[in-house]
Amino acid sequence: MPEASQIEIAKEMRLPPGGPLEGVERIVSRRWGKPESWTLKSYEEDGGYQALRKALAMTPAAVTDEVKRSNLRGRGGAGFPTGLKWTFIPKDNPKPRYLCVNADESEPGTFKDRYILDNDPHALIEGIAISAFAIGCHTAYIYVRGEFKRQGERLEAAIREAYAAGYLGQKVAGTDYRLDVHVVRGAGAYICGEETALLESLEGKRGWPRLKPPFPAVAGLFGAPTIVNNVETLANVPAILSKGAEWFAKLGTEKSGGTRLICVSGHVKRPGVYEISMRTTIRQLVEEICGGPEDGRKIKAVIPGGSSAPVLAPHELDVACEFEALKAAGTMAGSGGVIVMDDSTCLVRALWRIAKFYAEESCGQCTPCRDGTPWQEALLAKIESGAAQPKDLAMLKGVATAICPFPPMGLGNTICALGDAAALPVHSFLARFTPEFEQHIREHRCPFPDPWGATARRFAASSENAPGARWRA
Repeated sequence: MPEASQIEIAKEMRLPPGGPLEGVERIVSRRWGKPESWTLKSYEEDGGYQALRKALAMTPAAVTDEVKRSNLRGRGGAGFPTGLKWTFIPKDNPKPRYLCVNADESEPGTFKDRYILDNDPHALIEGIAISAFAIGCHTAYIYVRGEFKRQGERLEAAIREAYAAGYLGQKVAGTDYRLDVHVVRGAGAYICGEETALLESLEGKRGWPRLKPPFPAVAGLFGAPTIVNNVETLANVPAILSKGAEWFAKLGTEKSGGTRLICVSGHVKRPGVYEISMRTTIRQLVEEICGGPEDGRKIKAVIPGGSSAPVLAPHELDVACEFEALKAAGTMAGSGGVIVMDDSTCLVRALWRIAKFYAEESCGQCTPCRDGTPWQEALLAKIESGAAQPKDLAMLKGVATAICPFPPMGLGNTICALGDAAALPVHSFLARFTPEFEQHIREHRCPFPDPWGATARRFAASSENAPGARWRA
C-alpha cells in the first residue's frame, strides 16, 4: 500500500491513488507522489542523472540511434518519431544548433505536461541534456505556458539545482560538453504551441506560424537548425538510455514504443492523468480505469486526443490509445486529452464551444482560418439558438471544408494546423451526430436543458458576430 502522504498527493492531483495500473510499467509518472519528488536530492536517490552520464560516454550518433530504435514518438500531438526527427539537422551547417521544449500546454482537454513540471522537473532536464548532446546543441529553451506559475517556479528551481550540481553549465557531469538551459514564459496564446509560432515568440516577435519548408531542423530559431520536442517526449529519454531501446519498444506496439500519459476529463467518475499501455482501448480507459459515466447515464461521444481530434461515437471506442490505431479509426491520438460526454450533453452546444475557442485563438494570418473560424462559430450559435434553417447545416459543412477538407486528415488550406484543428471537430460531429443537428433546426430550439440558450440567442442576433464581422474593421 502507498504511504498516506502519497495517497493525499494523488487525491489532490486526481491521480489513481492505488499506484500503477495493473500490468503497466510506469515511466514518466513513476516518481509522482513521492515526498519532494521535484528536488534534486529525491531525483538522485532514484538514480537520476545516471542516464546522462551514460549518454556522455557514448557518441551523439549512438544516442540518437538508441532513441530511434526505441520507437519513441512525439507526445505533443503529431506523433512523429523522435530519433528520426533529430537526424534531420544538416551535418554541414556551421550555425549553432538549438533545442526548444514545447511546454506551452494549451490544447483543451490536455493537462499532463504540467504534472511533469510539477512533480519531476529533473526528468525533463535530464532528457533535455541527453537530447541536446545527441544533436550537438549547447543552448536549450523551455517555452512554458505563462499560466503555469508553480510549475514554472519549480522548473526554474530545478534548473538552478542542476547548474549547482554540475549537470548543466560549462562542464556537464565533469565532461567537456557544455549546455545552458533557459526558461521563457509564454503569454497565453494557443497558436504559440505550433512549433514555428513558438520560435517566432522566442525571438520576440508576434506568434505567427511560418511557411514550411524550410523546416525548423534546417532553419529554426534565429535561422539556425532547431529541434522542437514536447515535455513528455523528452521526459522519456532518460529511461530509454538507462534500460535500453529494446525494453522501451517492447512496452508499446510495433510502431509506438513505451507508455502514454492520458488526461481524462468530462463525464467519468474518476477523471485524472493516467499512464497507460499503448494497447489500452478507449473503452477500457473510460469505462474500467475511469469508472464510466455517472449511474444511469450512457456514453454519447468521446474526443480521444484533445479538442482538435475528430470525435468518436460509442460504437467506435474499442480502439487502442495508440497513434496508428486511432489514425485508422479516422481520428488521432493528438496530445492525449480524452474528453468524455454522456447522454446529457448537447453536442451542438459542445461543438459551438469548441468552435468559439478556435475562433478566438486564430492568429488571423490565413484567410480560411481568419474568416472561417468565426463563421463556424456564428453558424453553430444560430443552430443552438433555434434560428437556423436547413441550408445553414450545408453551409457549416462547406465552411469547414474550405478551411480543411476531410477525410483524410492533413489537407488543410492554412499555413499551420490550427485551421485543421478548428475544422476537424465540425466535420466529425456532423458526420457522426447529424440527427441531433437536424433536430435543433427542425424544432427551432435546443432540446436539452438551456443554460447557454440565452447566450446563443444573443450571440446569433448580434451583428458584430456575423460571419467575418470581427475582421472587417
